[in-house]
Amino acid sequence: MTRIAFIGLGNMGGPMAANLVKAGHTVTGFDLSHDMLAAAEKSGVKPANMLTDAIADAEVVITMLQKGAQVLTVWGDITRSPAKDTLVIDCSTIDVDSARQAHAMAKQAGCLSLDAPVSGGTGGATAATLTFMAGGSEESFARAKPLLEAMGKKIVHCGDAGAGQAAKICNNMILGISMIGVCEAFVLGEKLGLSHQALFDVASTSSGQCWSINTYCPVPGPVPTSPANNSYKPGFAAALMLKDLRLAQEAALSSGAATPLGAEAAQLFSLFEKQGNGARDFSAIIEMFRERI
Repeated sequence: MTRIAFIGLGNMGGPMAANLVKAGHTVTGFDLSHDMLAAAEKSGVKPANMLTDAIADAEVVITMLQKGAQVLTVWGDITRSPAKDTLVIDCSTIDVDSARQAHAMAKQAGCLSLDAPVSGGTGGATAATLTFMAGGSEESFARAKPLLEAMGKKIVHCGDAGAGQAAKICNNMILGISMIGVCEAFVLGEKLGLSHQALFDVASTSSGQCWSINTYCPVPGPVPTSPANNSYKPGFAAALMLKDLRLAQEAALSSGAATPLGAEAAQLFSLFEKQGNGARDFSAIIEMFRERI
C-alpha cells in the first residue's frame, strides 16, 4: 500500500484516482472544484481542503492538470519541502519544455520524477485501460510502474525527461490527422451513395483501417460505443484535440520538423472550435465537412 496524493480530479483524474483506491492504495485528493472533490470522495479518495494538506504525508504525488504553467506552479509547491524519496508523476498533457522544467525542479529538490501522459480518454480512465507514455529515469519508471499498471493496461518507458510528452503529442497528431481523413471519406461516401456500414465493412478490414475507423467511427451505427452514437458527447473533446495539435506545432517549430498535415489539422480543429464545438467530441468534426466548411 502506498500513500498517494492526487492533484486534479477532473474527468480523467477522478477515475484514475478511484482505480488507485481499488488497487488498495491510500489516496488523498485535491481539486479546486468542490464538485470534483466530492465525486472523488464517493469513490474512496480522501478529500483535502488545501494542496499542502494533500501532499503532506505522500510517498507519491500525481498531477493531472490542464496546462504546463499549472504543472510548474503545483510542482513548485510539491518540491518546496518534499518528504524523503518522494516520487512525483505528471499525467497531464503539456509542452515538452515545461515537462523538462518540472523534472529539473524535482531533481533539485531530491525527488524522483516522471512525465507520464495518457491516451484512452474518459472510458479508458474509468476502465483502467489507459496507455501511459513515460519519460524519466529508469529508477523513477521502475518505482512508478506498479501504480501506473493500476490505472492502465499499456505502460511504455519512452526515454528520459520529456519523452513521454513527446510521444503523446506525436501520437495525438496522428490521431487528429487520421480522424479528419476518416471524416472526409465518410462524407465522400455519403455523396456517392455508399451506406455507412458498407464503407465501414470495407475500410475497417482493408488498407484504410485505423483506430479512428475501427474503434471510434465518426458516424452512428458501425461501432456502437463510439461517441457518434451518443450525440457526440466526449469521449475526447475537440478543444483537447486542438490543444494537443497546437502543442505538436509548437514542438515542430522549435525542433525544425516539417508537419504540414499536422498544421492543417490544427487549422481545421481551430475553425471547428470557433464554431462553438469545443466541448463536443472531436469526431463531430465530420459535421463541418458535411457543411463544406
